[in-house]
Amino acid sequence: MNSENVWVESFVVGALAMRCSIVTDLTTGDTIIIDGGAETDRIISWIENFSGPGPDWSNGPTSHEELALHNIAARNIVALVNTHAHFDHSGEIPYLLEKYPVSWYLHKDDFYLQSLVQASAMRWGFELPEPAVADKLLTDGLELTLGSLQFKIMHTPGHTLGGCCILLEVEDGPDQLFAGDTLFAGSVGRTDLPNSGGDFDVLFNSVVTKLWPLDADTVVYPGHGPMTTIGVERTTNPFVGINSVAFRSAN
Repeated sequence: MNSENVWVESFVVGALAMRCSIVTDLTTGDTIIIDGGAETDRIISWIENFSGPGPDWSNGPTSHEELALHNIAARNIVALVNTHAHFDHSGEIPYLLEKYPVSWYLHKDDFYLQSLVQASAMRWGFELPEPAVADKLLTDGLELTLGSLQFKIMHTPGHTLGGCCILLEVEDGPDQLFAGDTLFAGSVGRTDLPNSGGDFDVLFNSVVTKLWPLDADTVVYPGHGPMTTIGVERTTNPFVGINSVAFRSAN
């Protein structure tokens, strides 16, 4: 995919400030929603009408007029995909599926965690609908074709058992990595959350073996916090970077 056709929008949503990413192919209008866990009315309103508070970051059109310049009348939602199943990332998937009756992709090792999202949210004082059930599976190494969009799936457990990173390869520019809570700018996802199967050693191995081999200029969209790049995190991340205590101890 060429860089000029990659349209990514970041919505920071919910009380836990989770990043929902919307990825669109500007040659076709085919679109996927990654981690549509909260503020789904806001997300749907923007997708459908460019109305209401839009994305917190975008590199593409902000109106139907701008979209029409690409010969696209409206976006076509082809799938929902989740990096993992904590409630802030997946709790409002039922609302998106009601609007867009498409397949929803999740790694099977997070199915149990997904079954708990409503109860987990209640402990934080939030109300959510009955948990959605994914009808499609993410697996390690999967080359996932969704409409005209193609992604590579990397299973990166450690934050949760079924955590995954989603890579969009770009032919003439930096690749784009939707990392969920596997990797943050200057940090990593927690490994102490209940019912998640968190394990720092497993998370460290996931990052070092799956993410550090990626190109340094790969853009990282974490599940929380600012965007970063693989090169920056590989060098400076204090938890899993090549200069970290954990990395030195492992080598």
